Amino acid sequence: MDPTLLTRRPVLLIVEDDASNRSSLQDLFARENYQVLVAADGKEAVETLRHETVDVVLTDLMMPSMSGLELLRSVKAMSPGTEVVLMTAYGTVERAVEAMKEGAYDFVTKPFKAIQILRSVRRGMEKQSLLLENRNLRERLKQMDQGRRGLIGNSQPMRRLVAMIRQVAPSSATVLIQGESGTGKELVARELHEFSPRAGRAFIPFNCAVITSSLAEAELFGHEKGAYTGAHKSRPGVFKEADGGTLFLDEIAELDLSLQGKLLRAIQEGEIRPVGGSKPLHVDVRIIAAGKDVLEEAVREGRFREDLYYRLNVITMTIPPLRERRDDVPILAAHFLGVFADKNRRKLEGFTHQALDRLATYNWPGNVRELENVVERAVVLSQGTLIEESDLPDHIHGSTSAGPGTLSIPWGSTLEEVERRLVLDTLDRVGGDKKLTADLLGVSQRTIYRMLERWQKK
Repeated sequence: MDPTLLTRRPVLLIVEDDASNRSSLQDLFARENYQVLVAADGKEAVETLRHETVDVVLTDLMMPSMSGLELLRSVKAMSPGTEVVLMTAYGTVERAVEAMKEGAYDFVTKPFKAIQILRSVRRGMEKQSLLLENRNLRERLKQMDQGRRGLIGNSQPMRRLVAMIRQVAPSSATVLIQGESGTGKELVARELHEFSPRAGRAFIPFNCAVITSSLAEAELFGHEKGAYTGAHKSRPGVFKEADGGTLFLDEIAELDLSLQGKLLRAIQEGEIRPVGGSKPLHVDVRIIAAGKDVLEEAVREGRFREDLYYRLNVITMTIPPLRERRDDVPILAAHFLGVFADKNRRKLEGFTHQALDRLATYNWPGNVRELENVVERAVVLSQGTLIEESDLPDHIHGSTSAGPGTLSIPWGSTLEEVERRLVLDTLDRVGGDKKLTADLLGVSQRTIYRMLERWQKK
């Protein structure tokens, strides 16, 4: 998009067959710093629209040769984004309402006051400015997509991260990705894979927090038939599935301590031994590990092997939380809007200024994943062509008397009931995302699953 479009003066076309009224309106809006064009009838207006970009058309409804309603239809056919405000006498209000159904933005009745007609045209201009801003966001997003496959953002922290990915990706070095939950660690891992010589081979993600310790070894290294109860046939683990490609070990700090030594050997020697297997298998796998915890703390607390930490920590990448790159919020929101509008078959043009302001000033404890959930919710609940502030959750637009995160607990509740309400309330706020709920509450995903399973049985 031409950047001059964002700084040019708004253009108003006045269509009025009465020369005196036309002159008065021209003087009125010239003082508003609009670029004012005039036409004596509908045909002259159509000819003007063929050569000029017009934001708002202000037209009389009753005119000779071409009525305001006929002009409206021509405007919408030639320039669908141009807004039309009608001027009408009291006796033709029904015609004006009919025009509204056909796409007119507003109408004012004669004799009108200057403040009335100024207000109507200003609102039309503001809508044009808003649509232009949203189109500009989509254009920036389109240009960004041409230069990278998945990461979205143009803030200084994101540009540094992308530059580091491009430099590290072609190597075979093990990478440790750190960052808060919801910042996009798996997305960074996929970028490292996609820009590496292994891009044509498998990328296998494995979440160490989800699998129980008793099954984790078989999931990682595979198992032979009959190795344990229920092992009815042999199965390769994720190491073998990622052979020649990349294995992404998420939530690495959650891996059981007893398995960390076997993981270290697999990384160092390039060999794995399936559960119940008699001989090792060779694998060629690039390891990318990630976690929200700082692994040095886990090492100090004895929860993570120091030698494994140093083996993983060849190159460390830290993803900044969304609150430290607020410039990326509008463009991320525009991206998710496009994704979920398509998914839900909705025609949405963007966000109102108020909605974007709320998104930009919110602290985003759940980072990009929380923003994604919020936008999806807004797309589903919105009733117009723009996402309104009221379409956002209460804790973001602040419409409730209780502050964000406030939880109402009846006096005398048991500790278990307090725990239950806190977990379920958090789940509701983040759209049912159990991983994000666990991260916000500072517990593991396994704990959340166990709680939900326990409550379902009661």
